[in-house]
This record gives sequence, structure tokens and C-alpha cells, in this order.
Amino acid sequence: MNYPLLLVIALFGPAIAVASPLDLNLPTIGDSAGRYLSPEEDRRLGEAFMRQLRRSLTFVDDSIVTDYLHSLGYQIVSNADAPTQRFDFFVVDDPTINAFAGPGGHIGVNTGLILATDSEHELAAVIAHEIAHVSQHHIARSLEMADRMSIPTIAAMLAAIVIASQAGQGGEAAIAAVAAGGTQMQIDFMRANEQEADRVGIQSLQRAGFDPRAMAGFFERLQKSARYDVGTLPEFLRSHPVTESRIADARNRAEQFPYRQREDSLAYHLARARLKVRALPSPAQGVRELKRALDSGSYRNAVAARYAYALALLANHDPQAARIEVARLLATDPERIPYLITQANIEMATNNTAAALAVYRQAQHLYPNNPAVTINEVQTLIQAKRSKEARDLLQGFMRDRSPDPSWYKLLAQAEGEVGNTAASREAVAEYLYLTGETRTAIYELRKALALSNLDFYTGSRIDARIKELEEDLAAEKERTKGGWGGQ
Repeated sequence: MNYPLLLVIALFGPAIAVASPLDLNLPTIGDSAGRYLSPEEDRRLGEAFMRQLRRSLTFVDDSIVTDYLHSLGYQIVSNADAPTQRFDFFVVDDPTINAFAGPGGHIGVNTGLILATDSEHELAAVIAHEIAHVSQHHIARSLEMADRMSIPTIAAMLAAIVIASQAGQGGEAAIAAVAAGGTQMQIDFMRANEQEADRVGIQSLQRAGFDPRAMAGFFERLQKSARYDVGTLPEFLRSHPVTESRIADARNRAEQFPYRQREDSLAYHLARARLKVRALPSPAQGVRELKRALDSGSYRNAVAARYAYALALLANHDPQAARIEVARLLATDPERIPYLITQANIEMATNNTAAALAVYRQAQHLYPNNPAVTINEVQTLIQAKRSKEARDLLQGFMRDRSPDPSWYKLLAQAEGEVGNTAASREAVAEYLYLTGETRTAIYELRKALALSNLDFYTGSRIDARIKELEEDLAAEKERTKGGWGGQ
């Protein structure tokens, strides 16, 4: 079934909206004069959107891959028309070829799409297109909010559509639930928006030093592949058809720029290697396949192939063999973060905690407060029963950063192990809230508030947070009035 996309501007969005029995008449955000969302409205809607997504989709909890995607995304953002817009890039653990952009600058990319790219230029093209949808205010320009529509309601509708594009029948049920709620919503996705996103994305791509021809090349290659592989049509081609004229237009625009050759970064190949190993049916099979690829030269990048082999060896409980492979990599590139983290993981697998932490000290000296280094060091400290150090390191790292649920999960564990029950419950509550479980988060905070040894400051802070979450929960309940789910 084809679904008209709601509040999400998805990858290569539909040139023509296809009618469906589940058509929903969405009011749009802004007014008829074209008022955009205020930055605060955009931020709140984006946060609510992410909380809804985390309830149903599985995010890739790999700080190396996420850091790479952030780095690539901001290479393009710095060359795009979005000087004050904040962006957040995340990876969804889903083999389908798909990506999407939502409010608040949140851009999700499926593992399947990353692995389907033939070059970093193609991945950059996808991200540039999505960034252009955000920078050109396509969400705000396509939506107008009715007075009775709350941000949680809009976010829930938006999340239902993303889930639909990712989850087949599960997503279809989510849309049916939205329709049953009696809220009629619809977005008119104009062909002009998609062409504008192509045009602006191509410009950003070129400014960032990537091949602007990669955009047309990527979806043309996928379109041709779909013709031969009947029944394996990529998700975004199924939901968001790409026309021949649009491919030609993108190609013609790209040809206006001089050709500039640029090799794929090693970071791109290493991120793909981590996702490839993650997707293997079993570590043992992965070791065999990756060894054959290394021996036969069947790889795109020799260094990344060796790195993937080392990861598979470690996953297959052979740290000594993995150590040999990582040592080869470090010999020629001793400051590469993925190698250092894998080296530390090998040391932990051989019960050499001191050596693992020494690696992280070296990495922190080279890259202070780097997210991948810091989060992996925190995990190692907790594993080594040095939870106070883990707690202190994590608290300093999280200060002035946008919240991430996985960080709160680690913080809750560290606080609990040092005996700070109230702080542990607070961290659990924030984790639950960020993953869409507002009611359970309030329950955790009330249990924290009931502890007998709270000081006045801590009790006041917890009480204030309970009131904030209760207000959010009340707003979330607005969407249940028509009877379609909720907390």
C-alpha cells in the first residue's frame, strides 16, 4: 500500500501523492501567510517526534558509526543554507533502503541505505537532500497547524508515518490507529519541494567537496536495480517514486559544476565495516567470509576489510587473532579512533583492564571528550567496577550536550553502583522519557522522591521535574481522545 507522507519530509519524497484508503487530512503548521515554526516550536516538535520514534524503531547504539554520520552531516550543513539550524543525525537498525528528515533537524538513515551506497559521495547526496528539506523549511511550508493540534499529537502522527515506511504491517497498523483517532490530517507534497531539495542539495554537495553527480547517479542505480530484482524494490522507491525527468534534471544541474575527484574517506569505509559485521548471520560465518575476501582481494578498501575481519574475530571470541590484525592497522595509523577503541575492547576481552584504560587515556589525550572515546571509556570503567570514575566522566561529558537515552542508561547504572539511588532513578526516568515512556518515567521519579534520605535541593529538583513530565503527559493524552492508543 502507498501512503501519503505526513509531517515527515522523507528521502526522495513523492513527486505525486498517491491516494490511499487511509488518506489523512493533516492541518499544516504555520499560517496561510507562510509563517514558519518558531525555533522553540521546531525544537519541541522535534524532541516529541524522537521520543515517539524510539518507542518503535531500533537505533544503532554504535558511537563510532554515529560520530561518523554526524561528521559527514555537518560537513554538508556547514556548506548549506542553514546557518542557525541545529541538526541531529542518527542511524536506524533496519536493512531497508530508506532515510527521512523530521522537525528539529532530526535526520535518520537506515543501515540498509548506508550499506547500499557505492561511495561516500552517494551517502553525502542522500544527506544533502534531507538537509535541504530542513533548510528550505519544507515541513513548515507544507503544514499548517489547527489551533486544537498539540505538539505531541503532531509528533505522534509524524512518528506513525515513519514507522509505516519502516515496518510494513506494523506501520500500517500505526496509520490505521491514527485514522481511528478522528484527527483528519494531510500534507500536499509538491513536486516543487522535491526539485528544490535536489537543487539545494546538489549545491551543498558541491560546496562540501563531494561529487554533485552522485545524487542522480544513486537513485538511478537503485531504480535500474529494482527493474531486474522483482520484489526487492527499495522502500523509498516504493513510497516515493523517482521519475526519469527528475533524474535528468538532477543530472543536468550537477553538470553545471566542474568535476572534482575526491576519494572516499577511510571513516566512511570503517563505518560500513562495522555495520557489515553487525549484520552478519553469525561471527563464525563472518570470520570465514571476511577471510576469503581478504585473501582474494574482494573488497572496496583493503584497510576496512582487515578492520572488519578483526571485529569478526573479536565477536567470535578470538581476541588474540583480533589483536594481530588491529596491531597491523595501528602500525600505520596509530591515532585512528576505531582502531584504538577496538584495541581497548580486545584488552577487556582478555581481562586486561589496566591496558584497556591506558588505551583510553591515550585516546583522550589525542581527542579530549570525543563522544566515541568517552562513551566507550565509560562502559569500560563500569565493566571494571570503577563506577564513580565512570559517573564523573559521563556527567562532565553530558554537560551542555543534547540528551541521548543511551547516556542516561549508563549514568543510571553508574549512579546505582555507587549507591546514589535517587540519582540513579532520576537517570532511569530521563531514559524512559526520551524513549517515549513518560508515565513510567514519572513513576520512577515518584519512587525517587519517596526516598527517606533526600536533601531539600534534590527533592525540589525531582518534584519540579515530575510537574514538567506531568504537563507533557497531559498534552500527550490529548491525542487519545479519539481512542487511538497512547500512554
